Order: sequence, then structure tokens, then C-alpha cells
Amino acid sequence: MLLCRISAASRSLARWGSAAAAVRSSARRSGAVLHPALSFSCSRPRSVGSGEHKPAEGTVPAEGQYRDSVLLPRTDFPMKLTGQKLLDRELYIQQECAFTELYSWQRERKAKKEFCLHDGPPYANGDPHVGHALNKILKDIRNRFEMLRGRQVHYVPGWDCHGLPIELKALGELGTSDLSPLQVRQKAREFAEGAIARQRAAFQRWGVMADWDKCYYTFDGSYEAAQLKVFQDMHSKGLIYQDYKPVFWSPSSRTALAEAELEYNPQHVSKAIYATFAIATLPPKLAQETSVDLGSMSVLVWTTQPWTIPANQAVCYMPNAQYSVLKRADSSELMLVATERTASLAALLGTELETVGTFTGSQLEGGVCKHPTIPDKEVPLLPANHVTMAKGTGLVHTAPAHGMDDYSVASQFKLSVECIVDEDGKFTELAGPDLHNLSVMGEGTDKVISMLKACGALVKEEPCVHSYPYDWRTKQPVIIRPSKQWFINTASLQAKAKEVLQKVRVVPESARGSLQAMLDRRTYWCISRQRSWGVPIPVFYHKDTAEPLINKHTVSHIGTLFKEKGSDCWWELPMDELLPPDVLKKCGAGPVSDYVRGEDVLDIWFDSGVSWAAVLEDSDSRADVYLEGKDQLGGWFQSSLLTSVAVRNKAPYKSLVVHGFAVSETGEKMSKSVGNVVDPDTIINGGKDPSTPAYGADALRWWVAESNVFSEVQIGPNVLNSARESINKLRNTLKFLLGNLGGFDPRTQAVDPKEMHYVDQYMLHVLREYGMKVTDAYSESDAGRVIRLLQAFISRDLSSFYFSIIKDRLYCDAEDSLGRRSCQTVLEEILDGVARSIAPILPHLAEDVYLHAPGHDKGETLFQSGWIKSSSVWRRPGLEEAVEGACAIRDSFLSSIPGKNATQYDLTIAIDPGLLFELIESLQEKPSSTSSQLTELMMAARTTLSSSLPRDLPPDTLISKGSFLINLEGGVIHEDSAYSIAVVPTSAARCPRCRRYTAESADCLCPRCQTVLSGTQ
Repeated sequence: MLLCRISAASRSLARWGSAAAAVRSSARRSGAVLHPALSFSCSRPRSVGSGEHKPAEGTVPAEGQYRDSVLLPRTDFPMKLTGQKLLDRELYIQQECAFTELYSWQRERKAKKEFCLHDGPPYANGDPHVGHALNKILKDIRNRFEMLRGRQVHYVPGWDCHGLPIELKALGELGTSDLSPLQVRQKAREFAEGAIARQRAAFQRWGVMADWDKCYYTFDGSYEAAQLKVFQDMHSKGLIYQDYKPVFWSPSSRTALAEAELEYNPQHVSKAIYATFAIATLPPKLAQETSVDLGSMSVLVWTTQPWTIPANQAVCYMPNAQYSVLKRADSSELMLVATERTASLAALLGTELETVGTFTGSQLEGGVCKHPTIPDKEVPLLPANHVTMAKGTGLVHTAPAHGMDDYSVASQFKLSVECIVDEDGKFTELAGPDLHNLSVMGEGTDKVISMLKACGALVKEEPCVHSYPYDWRTKQPVIIRPSKQWFINTASLQAKAKEVLQKVRVVPESARGSLQAMLDRRTYWCISRQRSWGVPIPVFYHKDTAEPLINKHTVSHIGTLFKEKGSDCWWELPMDELLPPDVLKKCGAGPVSDYVRGEDVLDIWFDSGVSWAAVLEDSDSRADVYLEGKDQLGGWFQSSLLTSVAVRNKAPYKSLVVHGFAVSETGEKMSKSVGNVVDPDTIINGGKDPSTPAYGADALRWWVAESNVFSEVQIGPNVLNSARESINKLRNTLKFLLGNLGGFDPRTQAVDPKEMHYVDQYMLHVLREYGMKVTDAYSESDAGRVIRLLQAFISRDLSSFYFSIIKDRLYCDAEDSLGRRSCQTVLEEILDGVARSIAPILPHLAEDVYLHAPGHDKGETLFQSGWIKSSSVWRRPGLEEAVEGACAIRDSFLSSIPGKNATQYDLTIAIDPGLLFELIESLQEKPSSTSSQLTELMMAARTTLSSSLPRDLPPDTLISKGSFLINLEGGVIHEDSAYSIAVVPTSAARCPRCRRYTAESADCLCPRCQTVLSGTQ
């Protein structure tokens, strides 16, 4: 008979209302309305040492007399899957649970909110790699989470199909570059399509949710038309213009490059030189203020690019710096250098330098130098803000054609920007007969150095190791040279871009600074490329004047053609179709015969940067998330921001998530030459070598989720083995849950929380808190925190606590008893919550669990049934303190008998009258019991609760003391309650069925087991 006494604690808590409690930091958190104590049979203590009795599973008497009466777990869910069985099961789950149809299903259902994760398109230039896996799986984890919690996910995978990487590979396959643009484009398209097919198949195998028949490709005519619409809008606003200025130029690719297409080699070695420019005209202020004869003085400059000396147009100084005229002790030569560079130069030259005079930089105004290698040429001394004192001499050799800062000086002082280097990186005729056709980065540099030496201007040559820009695809150094290109005036967009960026959430926040710094450095963006595989810049040039013809009429017409025919029509159609009479008339232009089509294509960063216009359904919409690697801070994140701000005055995204790169287990960059490349296909399916097992797709996804993706992400055998082991541990827990739910249908047999055991109610509270924390972690794209929460929940709250307490109730109570059904109800909720919490990360395993779990109709899938379920009923004040107070006492009890079997002891608990006593009393209605909920929590043979310890305790009694802090209503109710415990060996015998020490003799069943067996006969 159930006793229904309402404890004093219940009445007290009713007065306090719904106050939540803050208890000791090590305790588990939860809460419930105190319910009268329910009787139960016995508890199975957790293992606390080598002398402890093991849990009931598989531990029936040797004679097997009661084996069939014990309700052991039963399930066909395997604890471990390996090899081909694992791969077959994952493929079966994908088929059975309709992975390929899930995206379309969720797009068709009604939802209050949409979640848009806009896919940054990977390059269609090779096989899938672990970088793809890291990025695509991170996106899929977030998408699946958002879909599970009821949002309609908008995610359209895309591919960046144009550009130099693909064109180079296409030409490489043909073994010749003697092809027409259309031939190159055809081969490049075929190559891209093959790469797309391989990558798409891999993404599907990884379980990435999408409609793979409706992707976007930057070589589609509709996409190209949308791109030209953005181009037209920006051109009409004056943001796109043509100019002749220095750009990064790749001789190996014969094209201009943007900053985002560069990678910097920190070990590049240049031949640095110190050279003198003799003074032709002394600065007037210098001549007036010194009595020293400076007629033989020279200006000393330093450069790491000697090949640019022939293009020199000036020597720049810092106006506010101090400069000194130094006399060399070994030659009496006079040199002008920055004062603060004197000491380092003396050490470098190996001679004493005597200071003859000191001046401010502004006093150098009006000075003129002789060019060292070009007779009769003179160059001015000019002030400039880009001069620094970190290296060199404080005087900067300035070649406007070959430096960005140099060009700025030239623009200010109207200097010549004549280019003496061709597209192949060789000197032109303008450089003179001695340099003509020499490669500037090779023999051209050597020749200039020898020319400087011959004329006596070379002071010193030395190797210089420094960071230098390389072409990101050919891996060859680039140069800066001027050419006529198309540019975006990003300087005029920076202020607005920074303003809208302040409203964008950046994860991690530390990436915001890098994004803004890269934005600051980009004052203009060169968007023209001298290649064939790309979107043609829709411009026509007058045959005689070379004046460009480009306006809203011409661009709009070309955009319409591209949408209908694709951009190949730029080369396929005759000029009179590209420039029909009606368009020429609107433009007020002459006959079509006066024009030729342009040959440049758009930068691929402009291609992908306008994807918001081509893919997002509402032209005024913003994506909730852009999620890419940190290299996109200066790439797609930036190009998307600039184009969107230019056209719409707002960012195309609400938040940015930035992840690191995949590296080897030792932290090294992956390289085929080093042999540390990890192939995701080999990870999933295994390799030819038996030492390379098949881990399956879920292990790959676990690696992604578990890693700290906001830094470099390591991968290798050790990491993958750890992932597999973690999943197997998780499967073991899931198997335990499933095994103990056999024959249980939550739809008809679930117990109301108010009727549950306290520890069962408490676990619902713990489960609710776990679900809320997991939800928060997923919302912040922190899958690593999800896994940490999962592992802590399983190891601390389930395995070490709840499972160790309930096994006896599960195995040895009557099958239909309230106590067992109470426990099974909670186990089913835990199974459901854990399965849903892991589903975004491990979709195959989650769906497999769902197929085995009770309470579902055939054909139902987890991903069609929503997120973690919880009830407000699970959160009630009071119960938390009762259970956690009991746990504190239990910890003292177990600590007093280290290495011993707790169930072999009787426990007496003494608590002074007060709140703690009232709370603990609610767990045990009788003063002494072998079957109370308090005894179950204590994991003892018998528990006695009183206000003081008995005086007649046996001599071998172990006595311990402790306290438990109760803190209710934010400290309004605050009580630190002391307790004492007395532990003595029990005199009861071990029951041969349940193995608890609650029987009268060794050959007799305990009262509970007698009742259970009598009820089954």
C-alpha cells in the first residue's frame, strides 16, 4: 500500500512558492514538487571498489535457479559495428530513412520561421578532401539542428566553377595552350563537371542534407545573368571603373590577381641591395643651413627588388624624421640616411660612420638625385607617409609602376608610371638593350645589380629572407606591374561596410578584427582577369580610340543573352547580336563595325561574391549564417559584403562562423609530397592497407564536431581511433537504454511524473537541463560543446549515478510494477533526448536508434519528429534539494568504506530537526527501511533516519560527519545543515535472486523477491 503523507518540507516549500535552489557546485541540478514517498523494493549500488558486488546484469546464482525470473536487457541493437557491416548499415539507414528526400520534405512543411545558411561554393577543381568534410559537415550539423527544432531550412549547395585553377588543369590535361577561348572553356567546363560529380557524391555519403538536384553553379547562365545585374548596378553608381595602375601580376599565369588570390611565402629569399643616388641638386634649406661641403653627398637607399631600380622616379623621405649626413671612415664618402638607422648601418657596413650634420626630413624638400643606371636622368626627393624606419635607410627608392605606395606618390606628384615589364615578367625594350627580354625575378635582377656595381652605386648586396606574395595556384612569385584593368572602388565602400559589419555577429568574435583589418587594406579591387574561363566583362572597345562602351543598355542586353544561352555566346555570337541596332541607338553609339568585344573575364571572387543575388530567394533578404574557413575573411566573406553593401547598403549575412583549417596530427599543413594527406573516402571506407580501417561517415562527422573548429583542426589515425572509441562508448549506453525498454510502450505504459520515484523525477530535471544546454550550444555552432555535454551527461549523470541505482529495480522488480515502469518511462525519455541531441552530429546512429526504440509507428523517422522534448512539469522546486542532499550524505557514506560493497552495510543518518531533515524524511516514510527511496539512493542494505545517532552503537561502527548547504530564493532562505552517519556491517543475508543483503538467511529469498515470484506463478 502506498503511503501518502505530505511531509513538513512539502508544506514549507509550498509557502516558499516556486523558488529554485542553488546547492553545492558539485551536485547535479534539477527540481520537483515534493511528493509522498513511494515504497520500492531494493537498490543496486554502483561499483566503488574492488570489493564491491557487481551489478545484477548476468550475475544470477550459479545454480541458475532464478535466472529466468530476472529481467535482463534484451535488444538486437549492436554495441559495436565494424568493417563492411558498419558501411552497409549506414547506407541502409540512408535508404530506409530517406536521407535524400529529407530536405525537400522539410521545405514543403509549414514552419513559422526560416533558417538560411548560404553555402560558400567550393572550387570544382579536384577530389573531395578533409577541408571539404570539415566545412560541409559543420554546415550540416547546424542545418539539421535548425530543421529538428522546427525551422524551414534554406540551404542550396553551390560550386565555384570558373577561374584559373580549373583552366590550368584543363590546359594541363591537353598538354597545349594553343587553343581558342571556346576550346579552353569547353575543356574547363568538362573538368569542372567531373569534379562537381565526385564532390557531390562524397557530400551525400557524408550525410549532408540538401536537394542535390537543385544546386547552384557559377557557370549557369541564370547565375551569370544575376552576376551581370550586380555588375551593372555597381557600374551605374560609378563604383566600377577602368584605370591604368599597378596590380599584383602573376607571370606564371599571365594575369592580374587580387589580394585574395595570393598566398605569402615567409621563406622567400630576395637579393637585397644598398645603393646610392648621387645628389644632383642640393636641397635649398640644406645648402643654407650648413657650412659643410655636401656636393659629393649621396642618398643611400635599400630595396629587396633591385630589378625595379631602372623604373625609379623618386626617392622618398619621412618629413618629420631626423636625417644625418654620415662620413664613412674607410672611404670618406658622404651618405644621407635616417638618424635612427645610423648604428645598424655602421654594423652592416663594418665601418665607423661620422655624423657630419643632422636635419629634419622637411629640409630635404627640393633636392634632386641622379639616377644611378640611366645617364642624364634625375629624380626628385619627395615627402611620403609610407616611409618607415623598421628596416633599410629611412629613404625609399620609389618606382610608381611597381609598388602600390609608390603609385600613390606618383599620383600626388604627377610622376610617370611607365611600365618596363611585360606580361611574362620580362623587361621590355623600354628598359634598354642590356635588360631587354631578361626575367625580372631572375637574370634581370642579377644584371641590374651588376650595372649598379659597374657605376659604383652598389654599396652592399645581401640575401634577405622575408614574406613575399605568390600566385596561390601556380605557387610562383608574383610581381607588381601596371596595366589597364577594371577596378571596384572599395575605398568608397569601406565606411558603410564597417558600419553594417557592426550589426553582424562573428563567431569567434576574435575573427572580427582580422576581417576589418583586411577590409582596411583593400582600397581598390582589381576584378579583371586575362583568361578565358570566366564570365566575360560586358564591355566593347572602339577600334580606333579604345574607348570602352559599357552602360545599362549594353550590360542588360548581354545579361539577357547569358541567361538564355550562357556566357559562351560572348565568343559564339556575331557582334551584331551582341550589339544590336536598338541597343546601339539607346547608347547613342556609332555602327557595330566600330567596336570589338573585350577579352577579359571577371575575377572569380566577384563570381562567388554575388551569390547572395543569385541564390537567396528574396533579393532583399539576408542569410542567417555564412560559415567558412578563416581564409575567407579576406575572400568570400569580404567580396560578398562589398558587393551587397554596394547594391543594397547592407550585409548579406546576419552572422559569420569562421573555422580553422584541417591539419595533420602533428599540426602540419597537409601535403602530398610530405605524405600526410588524409582522404575522407579512405576514412569512411578504409584503405588497401589493413591498418587503415573503415570508420564510417559518423566517425568523420564526430571528428568534425569534437574538434575545436575555431582553431586548426587535427586529423589522423589517433584522432579517428578516438572518435570510433567514443562512438562505441555511446553505443554501449544506447544499447543499455534500448535493452531495458523491451516490452515497454511509452504511449500506453508511461508513468505520470507526479507518481514517479524521486530519483526518476530528478533525472527528468537533469535531462531537461541537458537539453537546454545542448540547444544553446548548437545555436552557437559549437558542436564541440555539445559532445562535452553529452559525454558528461552519460558518464556522470547516467553511468555513475542513475544506472547504478536503478539496475536492481529494472532487473528484479515485477515487470509491470509502478517502480519499474517509472524507471522505464525515464529511460525512454533519456533515450529519446540523447538520440535527438546527437542526431545533427551522428544522423546515421540516431536514426538507427530510432528504428529500435519503442513507441513509434513504422515509417517514422527521427528527423521528421522534432527536437528534444521536455515538459515544464519536469521543473519543480524542492525535489532537487531532497535528492542532492541525499547524494551529499551518500558521498560521505561511500567515502567511509572505500573499496567496500555498500550494500553489505546498514546506515544510520542523524540530522538535527530543520529543513534538511524534512527534505530527507520525504524520501523515507518509516524510520528504518530496506526498501525506501532513501535506501536506494544510499545504496545500502538498510537505512535508518533519526535526529541523533544511537548511543549503543557496536564497536566496529564507522562514524562520519558532514554538512549540506541549502540556498533557496537566491539566498533569502539559507541553511547550512549538519549531519552524522553511522555505518555498521549488516546482519542480513544475501538474497540468492537479487543479491541484496535483505534476506533472513542465505537459502531464503528476500521479501521483495518472494512477492515478485509468487505473483508470476
